[in-house]
Amino acid sequence: MTHCRECQREVSTQASACPQCGAPKPADVAWGGTGYEWKSEATFAGIPWVHVAWGRDANGRRRVAKGIVAIGQYAVGAVTIAQFGIGVLFGFGQFVAGLTAVGQFAGGVFYGLGQFTSGEVAVGQFAVGVWVLAQAGLGRHVWSMNRKDPEAIEYFRTLGEQIGLL
Repeated sequence: MTHCRECQREVSTQASACPQCGAPKPADVAWGGTGYEWKSEATFAGIPWVHVAWGRDANGRRRVAKGIVAIGQYAVGAVTIAQFGIGVLFGFGQFVAGLTAVGQFAGGVFYGLGQFTSGEVAVGQFAVGVWVLAQAGLGRHVWSMNRKDPEAIEYFRTLGEQIGLL
């Protein structure tokens, strides 16, 4: 047993939070949180060009990366690489949204690529959009196991040629 650094009440050295005041890691003399956080000194309109963050801060709150380029478990920026992210221009991660999104669950306005995805152009296992290439899809022009819209086939073949896949 020891004393909580915040309220000075007796607490276990193994406690993850003080039962009286809720301080995280109360047996530690100082606690700066978990994880990592870094921001570039360069900014644009007060927003760091690059912000990398994950874990929890000294108050136990999630660290959220917020930058032009945001990288972390939770991130918001023009471009994000995150487990949970909102990328205004581009999002890459597990659960992401943006104008263009690539992820396991990807919500793209224009382009979506992922296992479960949406976008004007959506490519994935399960996809919803206008132009859809998927195992199972819902949209105006769908190329899937069950639907073979000739316009969708031509669209995706042309797209593949343009980006050098075919």
